[in-house]
Amino acid sequence: MKVVVAHNRYRSELPSGENVIVDQEMAQLAAAGVTVLPFLRNSDDIPSLSAAQKVLLPISPIWAPAAQRDLTALIRRERPDVLHLHNPYPLLSPWVVRTAHAHGVPVVQTVHNYRQVCAPGLYFRDGQACHECRGKAFALPAIKHKCYRGSTVQSTIMATTLAVHRGTWRSVDRYIALTGAIADHLRDFGIPDERIVVKPNGVDDPGRPAPPGEGLLFVGRLSPEKGLGLLLDAWRRHPEGSLGTLRIVGDGELRPLAEQAAAERTDVEFLGPQDRAGVRAAFRASAMFAAPSTWHDVLPTVIIEALAAGRPVIGTTLGGIPYLIDNAGFAVPPTVEDWAAALPDALKAAPTLSEAARTRYEQTFHPDVVTSKLVAVYESLRRP
Repeated sequence: MKVVVAHNRYRSELPSGENVIVDQEMAQLAAAGVTVLPFLRNSDDIPSLSAAQKVLLPISPIWAPAAQRDLTALIRRERPDVLHLHNPYPLLSPWVVRTAHAHGVPVVQTVHNYRQVCAPGLYFRDGQACHECRGKAFALPAIKHKCYRGSTVQSTIMATTLAVHRGTWRSVDRYIALTGAIADHLRDFGIPDERIVVKPNGVDDPGRPAPPGEGLLFVGRLSPEKGLGLLLDAWRRHPEGSLGTLRIVGDGELRPLAEQAAAERTDVEFLGPQDRAGVRAAFRASAMFAAPSTWHDVLPTVIIEALAAGRPVIGTTLGGIPYLIDNAGFAVPPTVEDWAAALPDALKAAPTLSEAARTRYEQTFHPDVVTSKLVAVYESLRRP
């Protein structure tokens, strides 16, 4: 079986669980005997585009002509059985779905966010959940609030893209919903049940967990929706050193917040951005992982990595986080008061939940479990 995996990689300066998942999933499929044909673009390449290519860049979310030509050539050369799409923005465009269908190739898409409806894909604005564009034929609120990169122009382009490609998205042959909540989002968008398969992501097995360390670990993009401010405010309500060490890994606009906390308290360590080895070392040093997201985070890859490392999780009650945690941690409402109250008991219980965390990973998110489900989806669409 031949599968084109199409993905526009996010900028390398911003941690992206989606990039990690796509890379690992391609390797897992290849190990399962699938011929993987990567069709990738990288947002890091945008500054080096030619002048002519940069002129066309504003329309690329709607229609990326170079990508369509290259995809057509790949399909004609390789005759794939399926195209599996992840992120199409900005250099691929949802038009790749139409291009694949024009050549008789069925399309699968993994839904990593809410981009069928929401311009930034987060259902989050001004520090809280926002659903103003749900059910609207044209996402005018996204333009009004400059939801896409704080720009009226770019928000207009993305709102137009969503309107133009509403029919495109509804023509996808099979959707991979990472959780039941994403399946509900797709149904609300008009996708029938028979075209939705619920299948979570998996991450590579790092091996048997190290013994639990101490304290709490946060790994992620340092942006408001990831909840670092919530976590720090809850942490500050406890005497210095009483909860162990809070380690913070990542980078982003809230970096000064992390740096300030580390300067003020000896029980906060800001480790900055880390490579895979650095993140694994941080897991080993810690007893528990924190996922304080204040948006409906779909299926944070780093939580699966925490479970694989045998680290239980304290997370918010939003999005796919409670599903991920299950019995391997604590789901807490996203308020400072609730988190401040929950932290002591959660950290006290953390060492006893290490085995439950690892079992949760092995039974639900191990590559052997999730890859077989994905191959079955491909086989169901394979044409004689």
